[in-house]
Amino acid sequence: MSVNFWRDYEHMKGSGVVFDEEPRVEEYGTVVVFQDLYGNKWDLLQNSAASV
Repeated sequence: MSVNFWRDYEHMKGSGVVFDEEPRVEEYGTVVVFQDLYGNKWDLLQNSAASV
């Protein structure tokens, strides 16, 4: 399965995942912070081509 930040973000959002912020583009890639079922925070991250 290929990495696709926006596809995965929209799927997670549609499934009711709680996001702490809006997605943002950083020097290293595109990232957004989300919570798992227990409130732990995780990053959904897709590296930019320059950082790979």
